[in-house]
Amino acid sequence: MKSLRRSDPTIAFDLPLTLCWLATMAVGTVMVASASVAFGDSVMVRHTAFLLVGLIGFLLAAALPLKIWEKTYLLSWTVAIALCGIVLIPGVGVEVNGSQRWIGLGAVSIQVAELAKGLMIVFLAGYLAKQGECIEEGRTLAKVAVMFAVPALLILLQPDFGTVVVLAVVLAAVLFVAGARLRHYLMAVLAGAGGLMALAVTQPYRIERLASFTDPWSSAFGSGYQLTQALIAFGRGEVTGLGLGEGIQKLYYLPEAHNDFIFAVIAEELGIIGSIGVLLLLAFLAIRILRVGRTALERGRRFDGFLCYGIGLLIAIQTLVNVGVNTGMLPTKGLTLPFVSFGGNSLVVCCVLMGLVLRVTLERDRIRG
Repeated sequence: MKSLRRSDPTIAFDLPLTLCWLATMAVGTVMVASASVAFGDSVMVRHTAFLLVGLIGFLLAAALPLKIWEKTYLLSWTVAIALCGIVLIPGVGVEVNGSQRWIGLGAVSIQVAELAKGLMIVFLAGYLAKQGECIEEGRTLAKVAVMFAVPALLILLQPDFGTVVVLAVVLAAVLFVAGARLRHYLMAVLAGAGGLMALAVTQPYRIERLASFTDPWSSAFGSGYQLTQALIAFGRGEVTGLGLGEGIQKLYYLPEAHNDFIFAVIAEELGIIGSIGVLLLLAFLAIRILRVGRTALERGRRFDGFLCYGIGLLIAIQTLVNVGVNTGMLPTKGLTLPFVSFGGNSLVVCCVLMGLVLRVTLERDRIRG
């Protein structure tokens, strides 16, 4: 077997990827500071704390051999189920705005769905790596679908429909890359899509969101308030924006301005040019991670490859959903913009996932048959 050269740029430490990630977080920190100005220094203090925890998590993930993650993929699945179940226990889970998604730990709280995202990607990569070519069998595909459904149902009970949708799309895309047979794949996708659609129309508040999404101006002071305020921000920003820190919508007009709707603040203050710049950073980040995954699969490193595909797709899909919500192209989902929004738990988990990607690039000489 031909040995790998240490200078191979597709396997060695990926400096462009790391610099892009750091640049995206730097932009996010600046925009969180601007978007949270109405709340004083408290938001930035918390964001800085989450940023430091995220960086520590990144370093720890990058330091651990991938063999450990691969061997404990079933443990990741078990922990995800345990967390998603514990948060539903009365007195343990913290309810906010009708949703019981957080576990309170004194001054901080853990949003278990965010942790479940990362754990499920590790599980999926480990499961597919172990199954090998057996993924072409229908029963193997059915088994992974059932194992995915268990934590997904628990997340729906919180309720957190947006996270389940994102995870389902990531699962479907990675299974396609893994080589699932087309007929089995289409059956699973149709069944999953049908189930999600049924859930979307059986809850009154989801129907209300769909109605406000199609015509937000008809309920501009009700269910369509967030979207109309976000659209006003886009209109005010035009091409070049009002200038960094000069936005108006963040001053108690736009709810969650530093979190779910930070892209609207970027559009208002930095305009179309700044918005496109942020999207290009995130697009480069996702594409570069997918490239690392493709290279790993070509070298026979199945776990590494599926792991990177899952992480890259998670960043890409969550970015598309967040931007779609901010621009009125999708109903409100409550998902953060990766590495840019405040969303503390999301930021920490995404940093840990980036540490795993870095570890894949560092383990450049490990080849599997």
